[in-house]
Amino acid sequence: MKHRNALLSAALVLALAPAARADKQSPPPPAQPKGFSLPKPKTFTLDNGMAVTLVHYGTVPKVSVRLAILTGNVNEGAKQVWLADLTGDLLQEGTATRTASRIAEDVAKMGGALEVTVGENRTEIGGDVLSESGPEMVALVADVVRHPKFPESELARLKGDRERQLSIALSQPQPMAQQKFRAVLYGDSPYGRLFPTEAMLQSYTIADVRGFYDRNYGAARAHLYVVGRFEDAAMEAAIRKAFSDWKKGAPPELSQPAPHTERAVYLVDRPGAVQSTINLGMPVIDPSKPDWDTLFLMNVLLGGSFGSRITSNIREQKGYTYSPRSQLSNRYRDAYWIEIADVTTNVTGPAIKEVLGEIERLQAEPPSDKELKGFQNYQAGVFILQNSSRPGIIGQLEFVDLHHLPADYLNGYVARVYSVTPQQVQETAKKYLQDDKATIVVVGDKKVIEEQLKGFGPVH
Repeated sequence: MKHRNALLSAALVLALAPAARADKQSPPPPAQPKGFSLPKPKTFTLDNGMAVTLVHYGTVPKVSVRLAILTGNVNEGAKQVWLADLTGDLLQEGTATRTASRIAEDVAKMGGALEVTVGENRTEIGGDVLSESGPEMVALVADVVRHPKFPESELARLKGDRERQLSIALSQPQPMAQQKFRAVLYGDSPYGRLFPTEAMLQSYTIADVRGFYDRNYGAARAHLYVVGRFEDAAMEAAIRKAFSDWKKGAPPELSQPAPHTERAVYLVDRPGAVQSTINLGMPVIDPSKPDWDTLFLMNVLLGGSFGSRITSNIREQKGYTYSPRSQLSNRYRDAYWIEIADVTTNVTGPAIKEVLGEIERLQAEPPSDKELKGFQNYQAGVFILQNSSRPGIIGQLEFVDLHHLPADYLNGYVARVYSVTPQQVQETAKKYLQDDKATIVVVGDKKVIEEQLKGFGPVH
């Protein structure tokens, strides 16, 4: 009897289940992300030309102090690749009055760490510390950038570290593909030189480092950003005391290359490789141009997010690759769109065909309102998240200043994203993704993939 009752109960549950499922309501749609509003910055310029931006942000008692200097790999000569990086490494090795250990200890007492980052257009020096230590951090950053010791005793070790990084990079297919792509696109310009030779690295001397520093570091190229919780008067006084008598130095030298635009395929042989690494891209407008925000949203829809069309095609539907992605890589007055994917060797050609096909599909027909709205929500949300931290806000301010964007660029960004229409996305794809100018680089097993590549342009 007990067993029969249990069976009857189970049958009743199963009979009622469809009705229960029918009554179940769909979850409400996600809310539209809120707009972003940056507190009004306080800005001023010292007599020596150094710019300063102060922004009160957040409730956590911390502050980010970052000095951005308009120098980097773009200022290297043809036989000086990574000299900017080596100079940045040595900046952390002591000043006229502090050893490297002392610098680390002093910053640790402030509740943070010192970071030096060298990029193509900028070198950044700073860190995130407790609010009460903000003025002290300003003084330390000034000491590091103004009074570097450049100890020769550390040069061999740092060059050795860089040589190991170089060896690892050149053994991996993605850096190999990127190196070839940039060399084809930019030729002899600094943007076309990603990696030095081992002999080049070995040749660098302390005199080379000091020469690079003397030519490229100074107040005329510098912008100090302070974001977080701080006391205005104390912070401004610390900045003026630490930087007012810094040498002005030479004005910025920002290269503006003319990218190569001929459709062709470049094959880098990697015998025995089970995957092919594809870099497919072309020059586009830079962030200073009016269409940039629309182009960026178009990229998010086409290949720049996990739910994008290219990703859905060659990852979810075809299974050619695990993690494809597209991006807009930008520098001062320069940018290119690129799709990057590691695909199974035997589908190298079909994968390229699908990428080009998705570009053509977007050029031929605009996305639906519903599809575009999803990517607008995504991009607006990502933008808000990028601005949810002190370092994140500094990064956005640096972007605005490098590209000379309007003062209200950040506050108006979300509204601009939602104002883009499906037709504008289509027209932007037609106007800027000119596949007859595409550079296609493939790193893979030549004997397996060469024949697959012949339909996409001359194979070099």
